Parts: sequence; C-alpha cells; structure tokens
Amino acid sequence: MKVAIIGGGIGGLTLALQLHSRGIGCEVFEAVPVVKEIGVGITLLPHATKELAALGLLEELEALGIENEESVFYNRYGQFVYSEPRGRHAGYDVPELGMHRGKLHGVLYRAAVARLGENAVHTGFRAVRIEQEGGQAVVHFAPGPDGQAPAPVGADVVVACDGVNSAIRRQFYPDEQVAFGGINTWRGVTKCKPFLTGKSYVRAGTIDTGKMVIYPIVDNVDGQGNQLINWVAELRQADMQMNDWNKPGNAADIMETFKDWKFDWLDVAKLIEDAEEVLEYPMVDKDPVGQWTFGRVTLLGDAAHPMYPRGSNGSAQAILDARTLAECLAASPDDADAALAKYESARRPATARVVETNRTVPPDYIIMKVDELSGGKPFDKLDDLISQQELQAISDNYKQIAGFQQGSRAG
Repeated sequence: MKVAIIGGGIGGLTLALQLHSRGIGCEVFEAVPVVKEIGVGITLLPHATKELAALGLLEELEALGIENEESVFYNRYGQFVYSEPRGRHAGYDVPELGMHRGKLHGVLYRAAVARLGENAVHTGFRAVRIEQEGGQAVVHFAPGPDGQAPAPVGADVVVACDGVNSAIRRQFYPDEQVAFGGINTWRGVTKCKPFLTGKSYVRAGTIDTGKMVIYPIVDNVDGQGNQLINWVAELRQADMQMNDWNKPGNAADIMETFKDWKFDWLDVAKLIEDAEEVLEYPMVDKDPVGQWTFGRVTLLGDAAHPMYPRGSNGSAQAILDARTLAECLAASPDDADAALAKYESARRPATARVVETNRTVPPDYIIMKVDELSGGKPFDKLDDLISQQELQAISDNYKQIAGFQQGSRAG
C-alpha cells in the first residue's frame, strides 16, 4: 500500500510517522517551499501528548515547552472562578504542554525526514485536484515558480491534511464556506515575568465582553527569568467584519476592550501592549459534513473537521485522526476501502461532537455561566452563585466529549 499525504502540518506529519511505525509506505506533499518554525502558542492536551510519546517524541517536546500545572478561570474583573490540576498533576501518565507551535512542527518535520527519508517529504508541492481510476487516486499539483507543475503522483490512498481551506475538500464540497459567527481573535507573544504558578493556563472573561487565553510557552527566555507568554484575545460583536488571516494584527484594535484589565496577578493591558508580534485571525469553523471519504481519498484534521480553537483541541483531534487512520490501514492492508470506512465511522461522529460543543459549551462556559449568574458584575461570594462541584461538572463534560477524561482512549 502506498499513501500520499497532502499537507505537512501537524496532522499530516503525525500521520506519516504513524504509518511509518506500522510499515506502511507514504509520502508527504507540502505546499510551502521551505518549512519554517512560525506561529505562536499551542497546547498539547494529554491525549495528544500520549500519541506523540508513543512515537518517541516526548523527551524532545518536553525540553521545548512548559508543563502546565493548572487550568484556571477568572472573570473580566480578575476574580477567581475555578481551577483544576492538569496533565501529570491531575494523574495522567503524560504532561499537558504549552509550547511554540513552530517548535512542535519542527520536531514532527525533523522526525518525518529522519524516519521516512528526505525523498519522502516534499516541499513546494501544492495539490490542486485529484482524479481516481482503477482503485488508484492521482494527485495533480500547481506549477512552481519556474512555471512547471510537478508530475502527478498516484497512490492507493490519498489523505487530505491541507487545513481549513483544503483544496481537496473543496473538490467534493465546492460551494462550502467557512462559518463566521462574528468572533475575531488576536494572538501575540510577550516577554514578561512568570504569573501565578509560572505553569498556569488562564482563561479570563467572555467573548461578548472580551476574553483572554494566556499561558507560558518558553521558560527563562532571556536568561533573566522572564517567560515568553502566549496570549489570545477573543471578541464578538454583531457588526464585526471577519479578520484577515493574511495580515498582521494590531494591538490597538483591542486595547479599548482590555485597557482596564490590570489585576493583582497580571497586568493584561501591558501584556498586550508589550507584544513582540500580533497576528489576527477570524474564529471560524465549518458545519460537520456527512462524508469524509470519496473512493480512495479521505480527509483528516482541519480538512475534515475545522473547529473553533477552544479547549486546545484542533491539533489534538488531528493527532487522534492520524493514529486511528494508521491503525485502520494497518489492520486491513489488502482492503483500503474497508480501512477508510472504519476510520471515518470512528472519527467523524466523534469530531462532529467536538465541533458542536466548541460552539456552544466550550471550557470557558464556566466563566460564561458565572457571568450570567452575576449579571455581568463582580460577585461578593462565588459559592452563592454556583458551587465548585457544578463548575467541575462543566469541565468534566468537555473532557469526555473531547476524549481526554481519565481512563479513556480517544479515537
């Protein structure tokens, strides 16, 4: 069996490593000409970390990131709402890691090149369409800078891992659009002193009045004890136009919302003001679809189930897709059609639930519920509004849907 993987992002590279570990031949075709360690922060939840640990990558990843000790929630007035231990601190066998997305991608890319060989990981190959005939799928590519298109590539199975704007998915769903509900995000990284435990993943506020997600991704980044802090600002407004993926963000666009966020545990306004880099993105997803597999072509990761980036779950679900698909192909090496059907039946309903939950009851529903009960005002005593047990139930429900509650094996 030969598998062609379209896209060398987190999902595509993890799939390549999973297939290689099972003796299944594959090649990766990535659109960018040079792979660079770009982006901002990412969180590896325990079910994702577990899969990467099984591939022998945990030691390298731990050295590049920060192990989260707690997940903690505050309202927009800086009042404590809820916290819980995370990763190993919560009894998991593996850590929950905050790290630079580019560093994670670099680890996966180097491992793929080393294990599959340089001739199996291609850059500058932008897939534009797939044709199928006689149990084979043939991938066609766009012309390169020299005006010449690479020769088409045939494979027994083609897996589209080419992201939320997947060209391959568009071939099967040509009229589909991303769903934008008026929520935009701004992402940045800032050097500052550690806050709270120094290993805290913070969510504060709500999207309707301003929400921040804040966590460290590099320890002692400057040799003076400062950390590199990743932050994401989210804001929903009825008349808001969709942010542009392709242009830098401007901190001034959100300063009015967060200018008074100066808490005893962190000066959020200064965190935004001192950012080394700000990027802007729209918060978009797509409605779950009823089919991922078309003949010998299937979808994986954001190409299959674009979801709101809430709960740190987009990359985790792609990593779970990769392991599940590799297992299915290895179990049916002579029947690719059966393997793809089994993969889709395992992952499509599960990820559809995550997409829908990220829209309606994400982890920060904890803060939304408290805001609702307090009328959006500071509270005197949280326990008069809601108990810690009720807040924990919200958190546990999300873990169960996302597949990382204690004792589960997602996918």
